[in-house]
Amino acid sequence: MKKLLALVCVLALGAGGIWLMVKPPAQAPDVTFSTLSGKQLTMPELRGKVVLVKFWATSCVTCVAQMPSNIENFNEFNGKGFEIVAVAMQYDPANYVVNFVETRKIPFTVALDTQGSIARAFGDVRLTPTAFLIDKKGQIIKRYVGEYDHAEFRATLEKALAG
Repeated sequence: MKKLLALVCVLALGAGGIWLMVKPPAQAPDVTFSTLSGKQLTMPELRGKVVLVKFWATSCVTCVAQMPSNIENFNEFNGKGFEIVAVAMQYDPANYVVNFVETRKIPFTVALDTQGSIARAFGDVRLTPTAFLIDKKGQIIKRYVGEYDHAEFRATLEKALAG
């Protein structure tokens, strides 16, 4: 069985199949965010910036624990072309989200996904926190689910901002 698998790999490489091993980055969906301030913001409007689209909920312990580092990253890198759009999940009551944002003085864009359409557009996101780091061209360069390595995130962010 191992010999057969090795032969298939060699044949695939010999036939120009190496492209299968390198997956191109996926384009972020062209969604429209409804912000807490009542404005509409589209993904195409964010092109030229590095964007973290973060799906979260006020009831998610990990989401709440990550907010201070999100604020820190936003404050440090926003002037260099970094944006965060925090998308509150469909099941999160709007008044809870507003209260959370106001009491914690969240400086970045917060959007409500009242119909769940944004979560569906990003691959039917159901787990929080789930975040997508999107480059200046609108391509998803990294997906984060749950807890993540903050040093690795910052290194990836700095590389994307430099690109």
